[in-house]
Amino acid sequence: MAFDLKTYGIEVESVHRNLSVPKLYEIALRREKGTAISDVGALLVYSGEKTGRSPKDKRVVKNAPSEQNIDWGDINIALDEHVFMINRERAIDYLNVCDRIFVVDAFAGWDEKYRLKVRVICTRAYHALFMQNMLIMPTEEELANFGEPDYVIFNGGHFPANRYTSAMTSKTSVDVHLEKKEIVILGTEYAGEMKKGIFSVMNYLMPLQDVLPMHCSANVGQEGDVSILFGLSGTGKTTLSADPKRKLIGDDEHCWTDEGVFNIEGGCYAKAINLSAENEPDIYNAIRFGSILENVVYDEHTRAVDYTDTSITQNTRASYPINYIENVQIPCVAGHPNHIIFLTCDAFGVFPPVSKLSPEQASYHFISGYTAKVAGTEMGVTEPEATFSANFGAAFMMWHPNKYAELLAQKLKDHNATAWLVNTGWTGGGYGEGSRFKLKYTRAIIDAIHEGGFEGVEWVEDEHFGFSIPTSCPDVPSELLLPRNTWKDPKKYDRVKQKLIGLFQENFEQFKAQVHPDIVEAGPVKMASV
Repeated sequence: MAFDLKTYGIEVESVHRNLSVPKLYEIALRREKGTAISDVGALLVYSGEKTGRSPKDKRVVKNAPSEQNIDWGDINIALDEHVFMINRERAIDYLNVCDRIFVVDAFAGWDEKYRLKVRVICTRAYHALFMQNMLIMPTEEELANFGEPDYVIFNGGHFPANRYTSAMTSKTSVDVHLEKKEIVILGTEYAGEMKKGIFSVMNYLMPLQDVLPMHCSANVGQEGDVSILFGLSGTGKTTLSADPKRKLIGDDEHCWTDEGVFNIEGGCYAKAINLSAENEPDIYNAIRFGSILENVVYDEHTRAVDYTDTSITQNTRASYPINYIENVQIPCVAGHPNHIIFLTCDAFGVFPPVSKLSPEQASYHFISGYTAKVAGTEMGVTEPEATFSANFGAAFMMWHPNKYAELLAQKLKDHNATAWLVNTGWTGGGYGEGSRFKLKYTRAIIDAIHEGGFEGVEWVEDEHFGFSIPTSCPDVPSELLLPRNTWKDPKKYDRVKQKLIGLFQENFEQFKAQVHPDIVEAGPVKMASV
């Protein structure tokens, strides 16, 4: 019996609901240009012109009652309901001219108290398989009793938005309507828009129930101890959470409730750039039949993937069900976190490889969401660029950053968790002068956090940032722990540190009015003289 979408005005007769992986492979290979199978059985796909998210084209419908809760501005850009309906109609008109439609009915959230029933309506087998990987697939019984979804995604991404429509800035538009419980996608076939659309919805809904949604990875030890790892792209969030000594809860999206932590997703979406069996064995081995490799370059004859080739995009990705990771916690639910780890890739070379934060400092760094990336070198520019993304995921957060920070502070206090700042960036100087911390040292630091390796060691307080720095760590050279000592020119370190402190202070100005004074006071202070 064909699945009926007429309630949405979609009249297409050929509707495929929750297809098996082999069937999705067959359709994708026959119908979708640029699709192939890798030498290990992964589906090789091309997302088209857009190979990453389009945050400037994301819109949220301004409507009661949600409008009073949303932090409107450059991230949460308001959209009129009338324009949303124009885009919705445009997406449905496009879906109606397609000869086949795919439907994915699945769940977001492993905790049944908070999970959403999500329906994805799309035109590409690649998109259907992606969301079957990324959501939690229902059992046959759950699918039979699925009923009406809580949220619907209309993915008409192959068809452009009309840039002459009011409030449209390009042919791409990703629109969220919290009252209608719908997401409309036009003008982009990048699959990550669907995943992050649902994450944005959860980021709005969960604080209404005093639940903290988090852009983080999470894992659990043999004794049930839980760690949360926050970090922006490129800081090691996915790599470090896939730890053979610990069970993975999830690599990207979680919620912290009164009972513990649960993963929002049913799969992982890992960066594939420079992926290797040596450095990231769990992720490397998860890429097989049923996985998707997005926008990677491969040998036409052997179908072997070259993970170092970024000629299509730097943002090459692998999508796979979470149970493709060998050491995984199923269901993806665990107790309260013992450790909160903020990962930053400090390309200035100022931060120590590990430091411990007070609860107020944790709130400050959570709101700041700092990392630093290397600037483009086309014109000879090698200076690092500071990047601040509130809550380590500003693009997906709908409330003011302080809302999430207050929830984090309360949960840290209630459950006695320890907060850490781990620098996966540079030592001995900034980019172009120093060198990046070796992954084996960062892994040793994470192991020390989990195994009590810092108990009984001496600590020194950074007089400007205020965090506590250990003077020793198992399997890490002690000379690396105090960053100023690793620079050839300590006075240059002081100048760069002063600059970074200024960048932190400048960024935090936008939050000061709505943040508790104790959190403001926990920020860095400038040196008296440099």
